[in-house]
Amino acid sequence: MRKFIVIGSLLLILQGCIQLIAIRTMGGILDYGLEAFNEESDLQLAKDALGSNLKLIETLIKGDPENEQLLLMASQGYSAYSLAFVEDEDVIRARQFYLRGKEYGMRILTQNKKFKDAVEKDMASFTEAMNTFSKDDVPAIFWTAFGWGSYANLTLTDVSALADLPKISAMMEFVLKHNPSYYYAGAHLYFGTLLATTPVILGGKPDLAKEHFGKAIQLTGGKFLMAHVYYARAYAVQTMDQELFESLLKQVDDASIDILPQA
Repeated sequence: MRKFIVIGSLLLILQGCIQLIAIRTMGGILDYGLEAFNEESDLQLAKDALGSNLKLIETLIKGDPENEQLLLMASQGYSAYSLAFVEDEDVIRARQFYLRGKEYGMRILTQNKKFKDAVEKDMASFTEAMNTFSKDDVPAIFWTAFGWGSYANLTLTDVSALADLPKISAMMEFVLKHNPSYYYAGAHLYFGTLLATTPVILGGKPDLAKEHFGKAIQLTGGKFLMAHVYYARAYAVQTMDQELFESLLKQVDDASIDILPQA
């Protein structure tokens, strides 16, 4: 009887191991899926595929809740889905998806106990905790800040959301310091948009915003067309520079859809 109990226990352990291996293998496949999504030119196909994959990723997370690869894909996926397909049509849903993106990213970052303890504390404590991360943490930090910052941007009437901006900016500063090219120079686009759209009296800096957009375009070789769109929509509109606005959008209109660089 004891022998059967031991064998039964080993089978249960083996079954659990096989399940984790399957989940993590699927995670690797889905990672390529997100890359393919970024390159898809048929928007409806991309929308349908990403929506389905997000629920699959969440199902896999249920089976492996601390899997950083899956958590990062969920964080990135929900923010990308919201930005590409939801924000312009339904702000309330977009906010919810950005929060999901932030929360999945936080599940990675709060595995760092010092950061977990500092999230709700003052800026000094938060900044000190950020210094405990390394370059390897850039993806999780970027996508957490992206979801958090996008949520705040759509919730500007909420004082608590505005109060979070210094912490979000500290996270993006970390990305700039350790890997400024990450995800099409996304941190530069964040600061360019923030500094261009914030009124000068509240800390906006149009000249510095222009520098950030210029660096983003330089780092991506001018091939990430959304940099031109953000530059036009944020900086050119706010400074009422019609010539720049038209020039940037013409570059987008004239470009081939297959010039997207590697992130």
